[in-house]
Amino acid sequence: MNRCVALVCLALLCSACLGPGVRDKRERPVTFRLTAPALEAAQGNRSDATLGVARPRTAPALDSAEIAVVRPGQSFDYYTGVRWVEPVPAMLQQLLVQTLASSGAYATVVSVPSRVNIEQLLDVELRRFEAVADDEESAPRVYVQMQVTLVDARHGTRLASALATAEQTAAANRRSDVIDAFEQATSKALLEVVAHLRESAQSATTGTAPPSSP
Repeated sequence: MNRCVALVCLALLCSACLGPGVRDKRERPVTFRLTAPALEAAQGNRSDATLGVARPRTAPALDSAEIAVVRPGQSFDYYTGVRWVEPVPAMLQQLLVQTLASSGAYATVVSVPSRVNIEQLLDVELRRFEAVADDEESAPRVYVQMQVTLVDARHGTRLASALATAEQTAAANRRSDVIDAFEQATSKALLEVVAHLRESAQSATTGTAPPSSP
């Protein structure tokens, strides 16, 4: 009898130890989606070309829906309990399409692959998309960096290249503030891409050399 009671008690104890872990695995993380920045359509210098935006290439650590953070000591990690609604490259591809379409810089903007024949391609390399925490208490700083290259899709020649980079310190070391910092930094980088492509369109109109960066 005592042995039976002991076994029951042991089973209950083990169940209590494993319970929280099982529930944590079943809990669905909170998901976030960034939005494209609001901007007015450009007046003049609109390209009649159809622009295709490629899915950004990036390191495997950033090709994920996880929200990246660099901890003290340069330790790369991810925030727990939160995720982007889709992998970062897919999310940024759609944000680039939306931002460039609303800018009025091109007659048509699509994501590639597409059934639409494109005349220009925006190749994108995502270099940074993470929060950096100097310590466990201070507000993280978000960094976004994209190398964009405009390519003549018909001839495979480079038309322009530029580095769009932005950073934003979160208001506090809280989840909502970190997400807001990602929103602001991403919007700045997207607007930089628009500015660079408008410069490229202006250069094509005036016959000057297109902008370029490493």
